[in-house]
Amino acid sequence: MNAPTNIQVINDQDGKPAFVVIPYADYAKSQEKLGDTYVPHEVVSLMVDNDWTITRAWREHLGITQADISERLGISQPAYSQQEASPNIRKATRAKIAEALGITPEQLDV
Repeated sequence: MNAPTNIQVINDQDGKPAFVVIPYADYAKSQEKLGDTYVPHEVVSLMVDNDWTITRAWREHLGITQADISERLGISQPAYSQQEASPNIRKATRAKIAEALGITPEQLDV
């Protein structure tokens, strides 16, 4: 068996496991596996708490206005607003919006 031996388990007051400490290199490797699909908890919370689309949640999380995004896309703000409100965005449009937000298209595919 090749179980890792360089981990530390920290128990809570009742003696139950509460935290695991691992070497940073192992942590970094685990983050690489997430790749381009990672969506921060804050973005998910914005979606759920406000009933927003993933596109709006990302934009709000990043502190970017609709006017800024529409300018980056070369479209009008009302046109972008319609796209942002749509739960189903075409793949090509999603890729363009992702680029304008500075994220990957996969991060908009929820």
